[in-house]
Amino acid sequence: MSSHTDSRTDPRTGPRHHRRTRRGSGQQPLLVVGDTLLDQDIDGEATRLAPDAPAPVVDVRHHRSHPGGAGLAAALAARDGRTVVLVTALGDDQASDTVRQALAPRVHLVELSLDGTLPVKTRVRAGDRPLVRIDDGGGTPGEPGDAVREAFADAGAVLVADYGRGTARAVRSHLHTAARRAPVLWDPHPRGDTPVPEVRLATPNAAEARALAPPAAEPATGDSLRAHALRGAALARHWQAAAVAVTLGERGAILTRNGSDSPMLVPPPHPATGDPCGAGDCFAAVAAAALGDGALPEEAIQRAVAEAAAFVAAGGAGNPRLWDPQSPAPPPAHHCQDPFTLAAAVRARGGTVVATGGCFDLLHAGHVGLLESARRIGDCLIVCLNSDASIRRLKGPGRPLTPEADRVRVLSGLGCVDAVAVFHEDTPETLLRTLRPDVWAKGGDYTAETLPESAALREWGGQAVTLPYLAGRSTTELARRAALAPLTPPTTTRP
Repeated sequence: MSSHTDSRTDPRTGPRHHRRTRRGSGQQPLLVVGDTLLDQDIDGEATRLAPDAPAPVVDVRHHRSHPGGAGLAAALAARDGRTVVLVTALGDDQASDTVRQALAPRVHLVELSLDGTLPVKTRVRAGDRPLVRIDDGGGTPGEPGDAVREAFADAGAVLVADYGRGTARAVRSHLHTAARRAPVLWDPHPRGDTPVPEVRLATPNAAEARALAPPAAEPATGDSLRAHALRGAALARHWQAAAVAVTLGERGAILTRNGSDSPMLVPPPHPATGDPCGAGDCFAAVAAAALGDGALPEEAIQRAVAEAAAFVAAGGAGNPRLWDPQSPAPPPAHHCQDPFTLAAAVRARGGTVVATGGCFDLLHAGHVGLLESARRIGDCLIVCLNSDASIRRLKGPGRPLTPEADRVRVLSGLGCVDAVAVFHEDTPETLLRTLRPDVWAKGGDYTAETLPESAALREWGGQAVTLPYLAGRSTTELARRAALAPLTPPTTTRP
């Protein structure tokens, strides 16, 4: 039995002190409960077979280790600066000490003793492809003490990252109580415990949902969306959960509410290629944090799908920047990139940076045609967008009709737009001098000679061009027609 005692459970530095600082900041902690693992990645190249057996020989290039399981979920939940408390079982072994060292700067640890050693999961990869996985170690969590009880009492939301190693079972009575007063998200495992009744959301992946669905309630087989939705509905009833979201990898997630026959499919905002290891933990962490912030399950799933896709694209749990304490927290997930980083990267590889600009207050067919044409000129398209204050100065106090954040989101959702940069001046010239695009494109209602940005483009050898523009489309005309449209449909009289 582990004899490790964590000084952070002292009343001066433990949950009681943590509760006072939280109430001063106005946000309750997110409590993560579950089994922590140590994940190890051994990366190398395999170009030959061993002389004594038909097995590949891996020449190791990198050897990395980081917390996995509930430890990874807690670290991911803390990336946005929120307070996260992790209840998990750790022992006196080297793997446990490695996990403590990695998690201590990020989350508040409340430990159960561990009789045994921390599980270690080792992946050997060659050319970024897994060759073999080795699982080692394991132990039994001890009984929870007062520090665990206080952590539950203080939680604003709870994430159960159940990897079937016994932590959720050890604190099950606390989870029963928590589910009656706070949102609980349960990320299940086939070898783990059944979620307690009344959890707000359960998040099995497709394989877990297939394994966990009650046989008598299995209404469909196969990999169709209908089959996944029916399994989710059956699990919601079986677990007495408010909702179940079955995660489907590159297809996103399908959400089913208990008692509803209308599932909601949430696809990812963009295709994500990369290492999927840890994507489920990222999904659960983001969704649990969103529920703790007051989001509905539908909103939480949308955030979680987007963040999980960005997580995979960035390299998954093996991304070294994830564990670099100097790395800033990532921005909200989005397929659009940072415009300045994008421009520098495209220039560095000899590509052509294209930029265009405007208010884009009510996006219409003329705008879309212009943007698609501009994107075809080069290797990326950056939209320079007038801020709300800039538009008010240019168009008057009644504008913009669509606020800046919404305009950014609409433009970013277009496949032809690679990045959006907002400027606050009356013209984008200052922004352009920083971006230094090769081409500045505007609609055919201008000429290249009369574009006010042309002089700035010549400073670094850029070119201003005009593109065809659909006549008769304008925000002003759309607003006029909307103002004249009846607010209610006309009544009709049946003969």
